[in-house]
Amino acid sequence: MQTTTQSLPPRIKRIWGYSALGSFLALLVITGLLWLAHTYWHWTVWLAVFGGILTVIEPTIEAALIPYRYRFSRYQITSLAVEIQSGWLFKKRVAIPIARVQNVTLNAGPLLQWQHLTQVTVATAATSHTIEGLELDVAAQLREQIMRLAQEARHDPA
Repeated sequence: MQTTTQSLPPRIKRIWGYSALGSFLALLVITGLLWLAHTYWHWTVWLAVFGGILTVIEPTIEAALIPYRYRFSRYQITSLAVEIQSGWLFKKRVAIPIARVQNVTLNAGPLLQWQHLTQVTVATAATSHTIEGLELDVAAQLREQIMRLAQEARHDPA
């Protein structure tokens, strides 16, 4: 049974980098549209300037935080809970009781599929939590382990 804290595979950093690039491209398009609106419809110029500033700052911060995000993203499966933690300065620790788990889903968009990774989403009646990117075989084993533990917890008379 897995009781040590596990980290995400290093390839997830590449996915996060492409996500920052995607944010940059989307913001670049929005800024361009704001500039066109200023040019043709005489919208105020500060909207385009603000868009340009945001286009530079947001993806830069997102990319700069990748090592931090990777370093402090962890998960752990015990017989009592699925624990997911992230952050150091703004620490977030979630413990999902095994008995409350209703479903475990594996999701992978094009970038995750390209890197042979998948997200593991653990759902309860109230909410769901995601482990961002795991190897395909590790994710499948994790799904089976969590569902087996949840099944055992529901049938445990204690």
